[in-house]
Amino acid sequence: MRDNSYSAVMARKNEIMKRAVGMDYDLFESGSIAFDYEAMMAATGYTLDAVRKIQVEEFQIGNTPLYELKNLTQLARSFAPEGMGARIFVKDEASNLSGSFKVRRAATSIHQAKKMGYKGVISATSGNYGAAVAACAAKAGLKCIVVQECFDSKGIGQPEIIEKARKCEALGAEVVQLTVGPELFYMFLRMLEETDYFNASLYTPFGIAGVETLGYEIAQQCRLMLGRDPDVVVCTNAGGGNLTGTARGLLKAGCNAEVVAASVNLSGLHMASDHQFNLKSFTTGHTGFGMPFSTWPDRSDVPRSAARPLRYMDRYVTVNQGEVFYTTEMLAALEGMEKGPAGNTSLAAAFALSQTLPKDKIIVVQETEYTGAGKHVNAQLSFARKNGIDIHFGNPEEEVPGKSIVLPAHPSLIKARPADMTHLRTSLIHNAVKMTGKQPTDADIDFLAAETKTDREFVKEHLA
Repeated sequence: MRDNSYSAVMARKNEIMKRAVGMDYDLFESGSIAFDYEAMMAATGYTLDAVRKIQVEEFQIGNTPLYELKNLTQLARSFAPEGMGARIFVKDEASNLSGSFKVRRAATSIHQAKKMGYKGVISATSGNYGAAVAACAAKAGLKCIVVQECFDSKGIGQPEIIEKARKCEALGAEVVQLTVGPELFYMFLRMLEETDYFNASLYTPFGIAGVETLGYEIAQQCRLMLGRDPDVVVCTNAGGGNLTGTARGLLKAGCNAEVVAASVNLSGLHMASDHQFNLKSFTTGHTGFGMPFSTWPDRSDVPRSAARPLRYMDRYVTVNQGEVFYTTEMLAALEGMEKGPAGNTSLAAAFALSQTLPKDKIIVVQETEYTGAGKHVNAQLSFARKNGIDIHFGNPEEEVPGKSIVLPAHPSLIKARPADMTHLRTSLIHNAVKMTGKQPTDADIDFLAAETKTDREFVKEHLA
């Protein structure tokens, strides 16, 4: 008989996680702030070529097309200063199995689970990753449970999350839907313990290694199509795995493109608030995940997250909800591509950034996602209107998250607003000291410099 009270289960979380991932995270610890990140990544035992082979041969994913968005580029140039307006390209990850890039993360995890003899997998996610895990589990002949944070206390669920539940069930998964709050992680841990299934977490090294193929393909395709590397790659940023894996893949291809994170601005809304849960019109790719996970990655469902975006991020920009919805319509109307909001967060940012770069530069939006009934713009806006959100055309600068969605009165009003990178990096340093309770050693200072993509002097200055 186990004590399944909340406090007892949470006290066992590291033990549960270790058994459910098959990886001993203690092997990488220093006993202080630092841990051996690259050793943890290498512990998967998979090279980039091995991951690519698994994805292509076992799951028929990857090698997705890279398209130039010529009409959107031309529109951006019409608002840009003379000689400006970088060419915009998009990697069409919606053509993957399950309809998003996240199937790359799932494939490596499912392969590992089957290799280690697990009978099934569990994933805690409200979104595309659940569908990706379900699809890969189906191909591998494993059972699958997807745990969703879906409803507020009134039993009202967001249309996008409900849409994704339907997709997971269609792919053979059992979907467990919970209300917003701490019960998600508690129930997730209990199910892992009771089933002895594999933890197909978004944040294991297996998942991040799977995304490296995306960055690698971008570099190779640009060289093949254009004879050169991209100048900028824009990644929608939430938990950080998308950006981390893509950037690592670019580097493994020998590509030093500037990596820009993009999130939807939901400042002022608390992601774990029952009242505010349905006041946001984006379930991922927003600052409610992007900012806290950037400044303290180890808030995830594994002892050490393999998603560490500040290690690879050169810039962080935000766009507003109305701008993403508008860009979604622009993409459909001008390029004939109907896609979901996650990738279009990056596209909205890329449309604005293009106008600040010379015409001979290349900017790549590194993913798209499928769209469907609940993920469609109209469903999202209708739900927002039902929840009392004011929706109108105007200047997006006037948008207030949780109160209004302002669709741009003109495409020239779409902006990419820079986040304060110094503040983000400083926050990570301070969080590392606060969360661990350790006084930083010399080795910790080197680690924090790598974590923040800075140097020892920056870390020492901000520790002081």
